[in-house]
Amino acid sequence: MGKKLVYKLMKQLGLKSKVRIKRKYNSYQGTISHIAANHLNREFDATAPNQKWVSDVSEFRVGNQKVYLSAIYDLFDHAIVSFKTGTSPNTGLTSRSLKDAFEREQPAAGLLVHTDQGFHYQHHSWRELLEEHGAIQSMSRKANCYDNALIENFFGHLKTEMFHGERFNTVNELIEEIEEYIDWYNRDRLQERLKGMTPMQYRNHALQLEAA
Repeated sequence: MGKKLVYKLMKQLGLKSKVRIKRKYNSYQGTISHIAANHLNREFDATAPNQKWVSDVSEFRVGNQKVYLSAIYDLFDHAIVSFKTGTSPNTGLTSRSLKDAFEREQPAAGLLVHTDQGFHYQHHSWRELLEEHGAIQSMSRKANCYDNALIENFFGHLKTEMFHGERFNTVNELIEEIEEYIDWYNRDRLQERLKGMTPMQYRNHALQLEAA
């Protein structure tokens, strides 16, 4: 079904899509130890899985409590290859998400991993994981969100489709919903940019062609 027909039907039914609320968690705390070059340089296309990953942390609020999501996003198929949630935006949160991604995907040396200049990514725990797996560290220019636009776009979809306008009574309830959303996003959410496939369908199709 084309977009124009969807818009027409929505208008007839009096339906309106949710408007994204732009509220970004800022992890930048000044230079701690290391700023990597912007090797990604907004070249967001990849020709195979596990060539280019991007990562960031997003913040959610439940009452007077906060929940943080650290996600690893593959630029080839837009899949979330790993994620962790927690109530503190510490380096352990980001390192665990990256470690799980390496263990699950087993990428070849030369993988490019891009982030902003947040303190998590300047920290030795993040850099040592990259070095251990032969990955190349890349960072956005300071205060330039467009250098990491695709994971920002993912967070925007997530918050629009399952968070904004909804009510969560507890932190655990929100975390459970985030986990369910990411599973649905990877396995069931069709994407026009992926030729109408889901991230997992697109990924599996590419791996089958590679093996043939």
